[in-house]
This record gives sequence, C-alpha cells and structure tokens, in this order.
Amino acid sequence: MTAEATLTQKQGARNTDRRGQGDGSGRRAAIAASLAGLARRLGWVDWIAVALLLLLLAALVAPGLLAHDDPLTGDQANVLAAPSAQHWLGTDYLGRDLWSRIVFGTGRTLLGSAVAVIVGLGVGTLLGLIAASAGGFTDAVISRIVDALLSIPGLLLAMVVVVSLGFGSLNAAIAVGVSSVATFTRVMRSQVLTVKNLPFVEASGHIGGRPGYVLWRHVFPNSFSAVLSLAALQFGTAILWISALSFLGYGAPPPEPEWGLLVSEGRQYITSSPWLVVFPSIAIALTVWAINQLSNTARNGRNRD
Repeated sequence: MTAEATLTQKQGARNTDRRGQGDGSGRRAAIAASLAGLARRLGWVDWIAVALLLLLLAALVAPGLLAHDDPLTGDQANVLAAPSAQHWLGTDYLGRDLWSRIVFGTGRTLLGSAVAVIVGLGVGTLLGLIAASAGGFTDAVISRIVDALLSIPGLLLAMVVVVSLGFGSLNAAIAVGVSSVATFTRVMRSQVLTVKNLPFVEASGHIGGRPGYVLWRHVFPNSFSAVLSLAALQFGTAILWISALSFLGYGAPPPEPEWGLLVSEGRQYITSSPWLVVFPSIAIALTVWAINQLSNTARNGRNRD
C-alpha cells in the first residue's frame, strides 16, 4: 500500500505540473494574442503616440542618455541663445540648455501626475464602492459631498488644497489628486450599482456567498475596468493641472526643471526668445495628446470586443 500510494502521489504531482505548465502556456498565448490584436488595431497616428510615450519613458528612466548638459548649471556665454546645433532648443536667461531642462523635467512632471492619479483613483474608488454597496444614509452623504466637489472647478479646488497644504511638487500632486476624487467616486458608484444587480452576482449571493466575498470577488473586478479607463484619461488632465499650478507658482520651486515652471520663466522673454515658451508648451501638449490618443484607442477596442 505504501509503494502504491507513493506511486500515485508521484503521478498526481506530474499531472499537476503538466496542468500548471499548460495553464501557464495558455496564459502566455492569451497575452500574446491580446497584444497582437491591439497592435493590429493601432493606426499610424497611434504608432506616433506610442513612439512619443517611449521617448518619454526613456527621458523618465535615463534622462542622461538623451541630454548631456546639466539642467541646473548655466553658461553665461550663451544666455538666451537661439536653437542651434550645440543647443537644440536654445538656452534660457541663465544660459541653461532648454532641451536638457525639458528632458530632466519629464520625470518630475510625470511622477507628480502619477501621484495625483493614484490619490484620486484610490480614494475615489473606495468611496464609490462604499456608497454603492452600503446604500441608504451612507450613499446619500457621500453623493452630496461628491456633488458639492463637482460644482467647484477642478483647478480652483486644487489651488485651494495646495494653499492649505503648502507649496511644492508633492503637495501640488496631492491637491490635483484630491480635486479628481469626486469624478472617480461617481464613476465607481455608477459601475457598482450596475454590476451588483447582474444575474451572476445575485446568483452568487443566493448560493451562500457572503456580501463581502461577493463584493470583492465579483462586483469590484467587474466595476474597476471603467475606472481604470478614466484613470488613463485623468493622467493627461493631471499633467495640465500640475503644469498650471507650477506656472502660477504653487508647484515646483525654481530652479527645478518642471514643465509648467519652464513656461512661467520663459513668458518674460516671449517676445525676444519665444522658444522658451513654445518648446515646453509643445512638450506638454504632445504628452497629453499621446496619452489620450492611446487611452481612447484601447477603450474603443475593448468596446468592440
């Protein structure tokens, strides 16, 4: 009996390994098929957006590979120099290379936007989930708070929050995130109210599933995809708002090479050296366009599927 049991266990283990390998291969094949389908849906405009995002990723991870000049050190011999072979985008009023400042400022702008989206997504998702699942008085209170926040322009609300927290890059990102909480809450609440009444969710409760288990296992995963789509679009908005706060003096302090601050510093020389405003503005606009373009493409492809 012992030898037979041992043989049976070994065979069972081999079968389990084969099933695990098969499941792993199946998952890899599904991921590859999904990526191939996404690549087929991309048009030439989408590929331009992909190229821009890859360039931004390179500037975020290894800015020194794209720009060799120190973004904080100026050259007094090249103050307000026009774009040339030596300085591709010209220099600013202290002789600092503008291309280097834009490249090194990519990380500050994108990381600040990521913090803003994480704050808005996390808090908004939690509030929306609580409001829709609890209902009654809790739902009414959260909904009225959301309505009040949505009645205030987002950028104005972000300015109020950052003044309360204090100036700085991190506080500006948190302020932008707080201003987007109401939007995420409303979308999450709407999705949860829709999903919780679907037949498979009700069936899970009828066969003995606990409310917390049903909420976490069935309702939340099927509601979160729409919120993630909103997060991708909100990332572009966060870039605009953080840049606006820096432009107004609420964000990164000088001499940090943050994109909004670059525009603010360059506006004083817009007539004599317009490149100081034009090129950072183009960087902001192209980044927001690339993110929104790919977000819309992914969302439209998912809707067709």
